[in-house]
Amino acid sequence: MDRYPHPHASRDSGPSCQHHRRKREHSGFPERSHHQNKHFQPSHHEHLSESGQSYKSYATSLQTLSTKKELYEKVFPLYKQPIEVGCFSLDSERRFFNDKRQLRFYTDPGLNPSFDLRDGFKDRYVKRDENVKEKLDHILRWIISNKAKPILISLLNSALDADVVTWRGHLTKLLTTPYESREGWMFAVSKFRGTVYISEVETEAARRDRENRTERHSEMMYWGYKFEQYMCADDIDCSPDPSGVVNTNEAFCTVVQTRLCTQTLQVMWIKYSSVGDGIALPNCGSMDLTATATPIKC
Repeated sequence: MDRYPHPHASRDSGPSCQHHRRKREHSGFPERSHHQNKHFQPSHHEHLSESGQSYKSYATSLQTLSTKKELYEKVFPLYKQPIEVGCFSLDSERRFFNDKRQLRFYTDPGLNPSFDLRDGFKDRYVKRDENVKEKLDHILRWIISNKAKPILISLLNSALDADVVTWRGHLTKLLTTPYESREGWMFAVSKFRGTVYISEVETEAARRDRENRTERHSEMMYWGYKFEQYMCADDIDCSPDPSGVVNTNEAFCTVVQTRLCTQTLQVMWIKYSSVGDGIALPNCGSMDLTATATPIKC
């Protein structure tokens, strides 16, 4: 029986695991002109495998990441357009399926659409349990399910064909750090057989904000999901059905691979996953209606 590739072990001299935390250096919200550092804070963890075996992970050192914007104002590195290498679906109970069953189809709403984004918030809204922290579990399930494909090398006998595995949102949060002065972050970073796995850890401040979220804030978050319901249909020849239930457990995720070449000409292969809301015909490319980005072509 296959297990997830354990991201807290390493083929090097020993296992490697670090919690990277971004801290504020001043009380309150600093001005954008002020300099602040992001501290990479070490920690010690013990993990249990399915067989009950104990894994101990030790952070190596305390590191500091400067957020002085001028340090990053350089020529943009070579970044290849991401290529889709797979996908997976999560159903209404958050169960993983290695297929496209949750992929929906974009429909043109025409001119002057009239969308009631508040409709269903009180009586047709099923929210995902935010207390359950899935980390990289679904991406690891996809890796295990597709290890026989040419794009992946056997996880049991060799290294994964990627330098970094993470969620797209984690990359966004990391790369926008020099321009963010209000919200902190913390990541758990593990190295396994040469591949770095990056998973976000909820900070205490984020937990408090989530638990004290107002109903108005929750409703505004609902608007985005409702908008997707108005814009996407379940089948090619169907129209969207905004009278249905909005269930945020459901998701269609695409897995892509890209290449980043640093200024020292070091090539880094990055594999990440993101949520895609619908597919636009006839190009058949997945699209995210709430977070569309245009990759730079090199």
